Amino acid sequence: MFSDVFKNKKVLITGDTGFKGSWLAIWLKHLGADVYGYALPPLTPKDNYVLTELKDKIHHINGDVRDFEFLLKFFQEINPDFAFHLAAQPLVIESYHNPRYTFETNLLGTVHFFESVRLTKSVKAAINVTSDKCYQNNEWVWGYRENDPMGGKDPYSSSKGASELITNSYLHSFFQNDGTANIASTRAGNVIGGGDWAEYRIVPDFFKSIENNEKLQLRYPEATRPWQHVLEPLSGYLNLAMKLYFEGKIFSGGWNFGPIGTTNQSVRVLVEKMISYSGMGNYEAPIFDEKYHEAGLLNLDISKAMHLLKWKPTLNFQKTVEFTVDGYLIKGINNFHDSRINQIEEFYNIAKHMKINWTN
Repeated sequence: MFSDVFKNKKVLITGDTGFKGSWLAIWLKHLGADVYGYALPPLTPKDNYVLTELKDKIHHINGDVRDFEFLLKFFQEINPDFAFHLAAQPLVIESYHNPRYTFETNLLGTVHFFESVRLTKSVKAAINVTSDKCYQNNEWVWGYRENDPMGGKDPYSSSKGASELITNSYLHSFFQNDGTANIASTRAGNVIGGGDWAEYRIVPDFFKSIENNEKLQLRYPEATRPWQHVLEPLSGYLNLAMKLYFEGKIFSGGWNFGPIGTTNQSVRVLVEKMISYSGMGNYEAPIFDEKYHEAGLLNLDISKAMHLLKWKPTLNFQKTVEFTVDGYLIKGINNFHDSRINQIEEFYNIAKHMKINWTN
């Protein structure tokens, strides 16, 4: 898969202890890459990074992306071929509690990442992973396209919009000439899957409510989201990195990765599907006195990725739910790492049957 481009290559990931970063590290290691991670320590003993014992399988160093000198030193000691930037403060509500930390991490972290790429000549392809919330959200029924305005009302969303502007500035200022790295940014949202235990997220809250024998409290039951299993956008990031490596700057810029049509479902529908498939859990939707703004409708247009990268989503909504629940309630498998590899292989086989481009 991915034309074996990552085999025996050095790949640096910031944020490898996070949810998406740890899944990306597992997949890249499975592809034969030499993986290097730079991140803060995991937040809980249930995080995917801990459950899969990833620290024993890759090269990891504890580091803060706000520390430019330390990050640059790590880059230049490794001399990676690929670099993925996933280190971030990733939560909307947390951004209200700690706006300064959110902006410092998400803006300066982006600057420090691309400065490190600029000053490390070995890097051939570098991707900044942001969020669908980078767009100025007017709650349109149609999806946002890559050339729509950046924005964001809350500190998290605006920090992601600003991270995209920083990426665009670096692209046009420093990465236009031959011999420089090929860089891009990726926008995906509402990624779900086993191993995510972050605060203020509906799927972790669902499994916490089961553990605590409580009813899940739905704050925004009718809010629709472009739900996608974590392997969906990761397949897009890896596909894009492959294109940047082989075909160059024509693939630079911003890219949306999201589901198609029926996978955009309300919070209520997602929870009811998880209850039905797992046979566990319950919920209620009381009226809350909300202090924080959160978008009710946010969709992405993925036409660009489908036409130019020949990428498309692999799982329908039901399969997305099943992969997610199975990722938390692993059965008949000795350890969490093996369960992740099994899901990657199952995901690959489904995509191969669908003749999706990256499976070659």
